[in-house]
Amino acid sequence: MLSEKEIMLIAQNFINKIEKRSKIETVLVKEAIIRKNYGIIFFYTSKKYYESRNEKDNTLAGGGPFLIDNTTGEIIQFGSYYDENYYIKEYEAGRWPLK
Repeated sequence: MLSEKEIMLIAQNFINKIEKRSKIETVLVKEAIIRKNYGIIFFYTSKKYYESRNEKDNTLAGGGPFLIDNTTGEIIQFGSYYDENYYIKEYEAGRWPLK
């Protein structure tokens, strides 16, 4: 099982890749982290929006949450169409990610 520190590093590396592709500085929203017995669910947004909370600064499209499995380190991206509870329930029922 991975430590929380290892999982946090995987999460940070993941959003660093998103940042590089999008050319928008991103941050993990640490106060929104959801810990489950199978992993940790993370949320992220643009740094500018995180600091300002001004909707005009919310320029990062498709920033749905993602889960890091605490056994394998696998990153499972959730969607952004529904709220996170939908994706959590689908994952726990074995229906997400879609196969």
